[in-house]
Amino acid sequence: MKIAVLPGDGIGPEIVTEAVKILSALNLHLTMTEAPIGGAGYEAAGDPLPEATLQLAKDSDAVLLGAVGDWKYDTLERHLRPERGLLRIRKELNLFANLRPALLYPELANASTLKPEVVSGLDIMIVRELTGDIYFGQPRGIHTLANGEREGFNTMRYAESEIRRIGRVAFGIAMKRNKKVCSVDKANVLECTELWRQVMIELSAEYPEVELSHMYVDNAAMQLIRAPKQFDVMVTGNIFGDILSDEASMLTGSIGMLPSASLDANNKGMYEPSHGSAPDLAGKNVANPLATILSAAMMMRYTFNDELNALKIENAVKQALAQGYRTADIVTEGCKKVSCSDMGNAVLAALN
Repeated sequence: MKIAVLPGDGIGPEIVTEAVKILSALNLHLTMTEAPIGGAGYEAAGDPLPEATLQLAKDSDAVLLGAVGDWKYDTLERHLRPERGLLRIRKELNLFANLRPALLYPELANASTLKPEVVSGLDIMIVRELTGDIYFGQPRGIHTLANGEREGFNTMRYAESEIRRIGRVAFGIAMKRNKKVCSVDKANVLECTELWRQVMIELSAEYPEVELSHMYVDNAAMQLIRAPKQFDVMVTGNIFGDILSDEASMLTGSIGMLPSASLDANNKGMYEPSHGSAPDLAGKNVANPLATILSAAMMMRYTFNDELNALKIENAVKQALAQGYRTADIVTEGCKKVSCSDMGNAVLAALN
């Protein structure tokens, strides 16, 4: 099993180190090869997605990614910025299905900013379409109007086939959970998402056991805070999913707890934490590695079809939390505040 390891920028190398430590302890036949991406890719090869990195990712069975981005690259031309490397690798690998579970561990109920009774027992799967929508739609750009004023423009686009394939992923996951899908759109004002709703309704006929509901994105954002446990599987487009999944992460106590998987049609995937690169924390050994470690568990489950080792990793994380280990973002009174590497070691000890 070949894994491309792309640490990236900021805290990326620190959190990826801890996930690699856990994967190595599984005693599987894993070949893990490291390569630069994002700002690190620009520094190494003048490109946020060097050709060698892309080829390694294509040749591997799965990709483990840290995070990309740093303020010092904000003055670069847009195509050279770290985030462009992330968007490009998703597109090049055709990773259209982004799975972001928002699961609240009982030990972290008090770490959430919401009341425990609102979030206790939370278990949501957000399915986000990842290669279409306004992030990739053409035309796009910034130009100058006849009157000399500058105008920025982006285009929201979805083809029926793109909507249908992400819908199948969501309905398939729902069949293994509680058979409920909430499709999030803005069909009252956006024709693009009016088509989204039409296709979801048509597709639901193939899954008669699954209850399909619809919600406008602004209401969905409110309901995630008001009554999040009403949701089981949520499916939505790229930009709405980007925002809602980050919002949902805070229900779990910290975005540092939220893993993700980005899959192609054959379940080849890129696995990464949902948080960013946090350049202000880089090199301080204080970041939370659990989202990255849990992303490695998702790799075992979805790409390698290894439920046993996925559960081993997840149970080791649960045990470390039950023992009171906390990084700074989730620490509460009476717990043991530990570093990034110490948290990785706690999970490793529990795994062993």
